[in-house]
Amino acid sequence: MHMTLLELVTRVGYVGLFLIIFAESSLFFSLLLPGNSLLFTAGVIAGQGFLNIYILVTILALAAILGDNFGYWIGSKIGPKIFSREDSRFFNKKHLVRTELFYKKYGPKAVVIARFIPVVRTFVPILAGVGLMRYRTFITYNIIGSVFWSVGVTVTGFLLGKSIPNIDAFILPLVGVIILISVIPIVLEYVKKDTANI
Repeated sequence: MHMTLLELVTRVGYVGLFLIIFAESSLFFSLLLPGNSLLFTAGVIAGQGFLNIYILVTILALAAILGDNFGYWIGSKIGPKIFSREDSRFFNKKHLVRTELFYKKYGPKAVVIARFIPVVRTFVPILAGVGLMRYRTFITYNIIGSVFWSVGVTVTGFLLGKSIPNIDAFILPLVGVIILISVIPIVLEYVKKDTANI
């Protein structure tokens, strides 16, 4: 049965949201999870009084921070195996290669920037753990990026949910806009790559 994001958020509650964002931040199958749109939807629901915004942003920030840390741990423990891994349903090596280029371009700031880019945000902590970044540097940028992302996107949804009557009727198009904004950096990267190859 198809479940909308609105239904998902109301059903899973705080614990479910924590687990989804943790997984979305650290595991390969997280490529299937709706990070940005989920935060926004949760914020809208909080704006309507169904969730406490302070509890919500706290657990979401913690989930993002801990999820990235788990990704870093994965990279530090099984890093070389990741690069030699064959493509599968939940893993595509080209994502890892593109993320490596993204990391090399932005350095430590990639941990913060990647928070807002689907797919990339999953692999950046893993690459950092492979040996590209000291843990002290990583955790600093991880906290900054995770808090900025979780609080920023969720509070945006919260403010809209609080100020616009019957906003639940507009959730689908708003989530569509969030998803569109999220994939713009990926599209631009493809365009730049294709242009460079001409």
